[in-house]
Amino acid sequence: MAAMLEFRTPGWNPYAVKYSPYYDSRIAVASAANYGIVGNGRLFCLGLGPQGVQIEKTFDTNDAQYDLAWSEINENQLLAACGDGSIKLYDLNVNEFPVANFHEHKRETFSVAWSPVTKDTFASSSWDGTVKIWSPARKESIKTLPVGNCTYSTSYCPSNPHIISAVSSDSHLRIFDLRTPVNAQYHLTTKIPVHLPSPAPLPQGPAPPAAPGEILTHDWNKYNHTVIATGGVDKVIRTFDIRNPSAGPASIMMGHQYAVRRLAWSPHASDILLSGSYDMTVRLWTDGSTMPAQQESPVKAGIQLGIMNRHTEFVTGVDWCLFGVGGWVATVGWDERLLLWDTNRMLQGQA
Repeated sequence: MAAMLEFRTPGWNPYAVKYSPYYDSRIAVASAANYGIVGNGRLFCLGLGPQGVQIEKTFDTNDAQYDLAWSEINENQLLAACGDGSIKLYDLNVNEFPVANFHEHKRETFSVAWSPVTKDTFASSSWDGTVKIWSPARKESIKTLPVGNCTYSTSYCPSNPHIISAVSSDSHLRIFDLRTPVNAQYHLTTKIPVHLPSPAPLPQGPAPPAAPGEILTHDWNKYNHTVIATGGVDKVIRTFDIRNPSAGPASIMMGHQYAVRRLAWSPHASDILLSGSYDMTVRLWTDGSTMPAQQESPVKAGIQLGIMNRHTEFVTGVDWCLFGVGGWVATVGWDERLLLWDTNRMLQGQA
């Protein structure tokens, strides 16, 4: 693999990376000292220029930072999810301190996501077993959605601001619809057991494990807004169509040697996704949805298109650049490095 830009975060172990939705040259990294076990956190706001990747601003927190999200209403603002249960809103024009602090979670806030449609709310999930919906304009949360166990990741449906998803340590993917009455299971509309074997015959090859496992990450497809990919401790990436929750996985992608820590669907193609794992690799996949149907199995066998193994520690974050030729990605790992590279070389078979 040729072109690759690198930025080092000495003393800080990254947990998440996000490209700005406004600029192709701005990237943020959430990180923690001592691998997030004890100590401070640091938010890096980075600019990409002729000299490579440069620091534009850093913000330090008293506790580790586990995730981040750029504001969808202000190009200079972003959220950091912190180990003390707080979510902090920072502004690049304001030095040092957050412009807002949201603190209701009783344990680590592990995920944060900004609503891409109405842009006026954001969601957080926590090890305390809840998802909370917030407005940046008020300190108290708007709504709390109980999950009941360690909730590693939450996200908004890309086309419907009322639909929110979450994955957790009990091996389930949950879909909440805020339009339903609150007394109807606290807006919970769908609960998919990710590990359950498909009722349909599987494609040829090894079968995925059927034992429950913690689900660490998930992402909504950017083109098919009923399709969600999940990944976790059992090393398998699965996609589900939430219109038919009892049908089992629509596709299965196997290849990682350890837990899948982070997933991201491509914003440029409906079948391409990127995954980062504790096996220190980043892998590029097609979920098989654009390939001819296999008569013997309705479950697609996804294909690994390429592997990037330049990281030397757990890979914790992956993200796609929205702009340009449509293939640049950012990856971070506990090796104190951010790597920026072009997946188009993999897609063209040049990796």
